[in-house]
Amino acid sequence: MKTTQEVGIVGYGAYVPRPRVPTRAIAAAWGRSDEARLPVREKSVPALDEDSITMSIEAARSAVARARVAPDRIRAVWVGSESKPYAVKPSSTVVAEAIGATPWVSAADLEFACKAGSEAMQAAYAFVGSGMAGYALAIGMDAAQSKPGDQLEFTAAAGGAAFLFGPSPEAVARVEGSLSYVTDTPDFFRRQHMHYPEHGHRFTGEPAYFAHSRGAAQGLLESLGRRPSDYRWAVFHQPNPKFMRRIAAEMEFTEQQIAPGAVVDRIGNTYSGASLLGLAAILDVAKDGDRIFFCSYGSGAGSDAFSLLATRRLEEVREEAPSVRDYLARRHEIADYGTYLRMSGKIRLL
Repeated sequence: MKTTQEVGIVGYGAYVPRPRVPTRAIAAAWGRSDEARLPVREKSVPALDEDSITMSIEAARSAVARARVAPDRIRAVWVGSESKPYAVKPSSTVVAEAIGATPWVSAADLEFACKAGSEAMQAAYAFVGSGMAGYALAIGMDAAQSKPGDQLEFTAAAGGAAFLFGPSPEAVARVEGSLSYVTDTPDFFRRQHMHYPEHGHRFTGEPAYFAHSRGAAQGLLESLGRRPSDYRWAVFHQPNPKFMRRIAAEMEFTEQQIAPGAVVDRIGNTYSGASLLGLAAILDVAKDGDRIFFCSYGSGAGSDAFSLLATRRLEEVREEAPSVRDYLARRHEIADYGTYLRMSGKIRLL
């Protein structure tokens, strides 16, 4: 899929909250051995005054700063998340107001499990590419929920990224093409009034994550006539380190290509923000002329793949906002499970 006008990412920003809970603290609370193998070392948790809206605003401000674009020129703000603070009121209007993009702006919240953020990227890419907007902002951000004691509790984390799409001559990374691959595969879901999502266990791996990631990735590579070796960097969705590395290896991407974007080891799975946060980490290190392959995944199920080409402008604006590495470095450890429960809103009084 290509737009009629050339489009690129003109600015990007990330956000990861400071609090981190070691997964060994979670394991100890549920009687698991200190020697038990855990999927990640620690995960990010929102502070008591943070949610997916406040984190989206932080990432959006960084994206606008790097783009050096007046906020009132942005004509769309789309927020992808599965942990909205309001059941009805949109998050996108709050973000648009906070960054100064209102009132002449399209705003909407998008949902598609972990690929809600890349769905927003697709929409922003199309909006700008059709000429309907000069600039469109796409955000993927989550304060991911997980049932206490469930396997998801070891990885469900908080954070994400924002990408401002605009004219190709202003791009830090030009979009060469994009493709989506979607089916009705019930691997992960949450019905109305349920506090936490549930697994469709037998669908989680091959029929869901791997089939859809593989389908979108192969489809885009074939449509562009490219091979994995044509790319300097690659990003896949990161529910855990094992899945990410397996799909990369199957697609013949190397560990060196995916390593800079592999943030799941440090902060867990940020759901809608996971693959976007990995892409931001790649943009933090990419150089002019580097090709970047990006592939998200969202339960339910589907994947969005993008081919990007970094430009000289990337290195000129990179220092305008904190890097992903900066956010990973600033951390405050939550030592006990009770504090983690309180901060993540899992103690329900009503």
